[in-house]
Amino acid sequence: MKQRTMRKPLAITFIEVLLIITALLVLAAMLLPALDKAKAKASRVNCMGNLKQIGIGYRLWANDNGDLFPFQQSVTNGGWADLLTNANQGTNCWTNYFILGNELGQSPKLLICPYDERQPAPSFGSTFDNTHVSYFVGVNANDLYPQSFLAGDRNLGPGTKPDPDYGYSPKSGKGNDVTFSISNSVSWSLKMHFAENHAGVGNILLGDGSGEQLTTKTLNQTWISNAPGTNNWAARHIPASPASPSIRLVFP
Repeated sequence: MKQRTMRKPLAITFIEVLLIITALLVLAAMLLPALDKAKAKASRVNCMGNLKQIGIGYRLWANDNGDLFPFQQSVTNGGWADLLTNANQGTNCWTNYFILGNELGQSPKLLICPYDERQPAPSFGSTFDNTHVSYFVGVNANDLYPQSFLAGDRNLGPGTKPDPDYGYSPKSGKGNDVTFSISNSVSWSLKMHFAENHAGVGNILLGDGSGEQLTTKTLNQTWISNAPGTNNWAARHIPASPASPSIRLVFP
């Protein structure tokens, strides 16, 4: 009777193990940038979704308040326009979104961009302030001016060189009240959506409730250059005679 010979299993050498590991590392290095970019794009889409929900909140509030937004309505009638007749209202930026609380479904999470370092407030309660807000308020926006800025990502700063932090919006939560002429340049900072586009990219909500995802270049050349004039500013606006046309943005 013929005996069968047992074959020894093939062994993987140490060198072959190293080659396999190296190949896997190379593959991971090739895929990670694409995955990071996809994640960044998804977060910016989610951020835009938040802004559009805020736009709906504005419209719902206006429907019940004489077709005026909170920053156009008096304090007596539930808005905060009286405060905006004074300068330096950045500390009160959160007030605008607090007023919209019911129209936002009492969901403070809508006010935080997924790529912001800030965290949503547990509720629109006593702890809600600027540190729980990712979006500026365009207090001279008007639905009669579709290209006016109603809101947008807070990581916007002056000049053509991106700010290393959040631009006009300080980490402290003290806010900022900024007026600039449409002839001035602004740029998205190195925070939030910068990982997706190193030239700078961000989201804005327009006066008609629509949203736009813009690079720094497009923001300056197409949108700021076509901003509405000063004829829709609130009475006793500070400064009394801003350069025309100008934009006033209140940052959290």
